[in-house]
Amino acid sequence: MNPYAVLEQLELVLPQPPKPGGNYTSAKKTGSLVFLAGVISQDAGGIITGIAGADRTLDEAYAAARSCALLQLAVLEQHLGSLTHVKGVISVNGYVNSVPGFADSPRVINGASDLLMAVFGEAGLHVRAAIGVSGLPRNALVELQMVVEAVD
Repeated sequence: MNPYAVLEQLELVLPQPPKPGGNYTSAKKTGSLVFLAGVISQDAGGIITGIAGADRTLDEAYAAARSCALLQLAVLEQHLGSLTHVKGVISVNGYVNSVPGFADSPRVINGASDLLMAVFGEAGLHVRAAIGVSGLPRNALVELQMVVEAVD
C-alpha cells in the first residue's frame, strides 16, 4: 500500500511540519521506533481552537484530530525521508480540549485513527488513549502524540 497514493485519492496534501515550540525535537528515533512529540490541531487557517462540548461540535473535533494526524504524517516524512519507511503505527495518544464530563473523546480521536488506517491499511492499526482535558496549548481543540515503527 502506497501512502502517497492514498493521500492523493483522499485529496489530502501534507502540510509543512510544525516547528517545536520549546526545547524539544519533533521526532526522535531509537532502534526502529520513532517517537513523535505532540502536535496541536491546525490547518491552513491556523490553530483549530475551542472546547468540545461547548463551542465545538463532535464533527469539528473529529476533523481537528484528523488534522493532527496529517501533521504527524508531515513530521514523519521530514524525519524519515518518506512515508514509505513507516512499517507501522504503534501508539496514538489523543487529548481533547473538552468540557468536564465529555464522554466522546474516543469518537473525536477516531478522526486521527481513521486517517492512519486509511493511509497505512493494517499497518496503521495502533493502541490508543483518548483523553479529555481542561486545556491544551494555545487553546487548541486537539493534541496528538504518536509512536511508529520504521523499516530498518
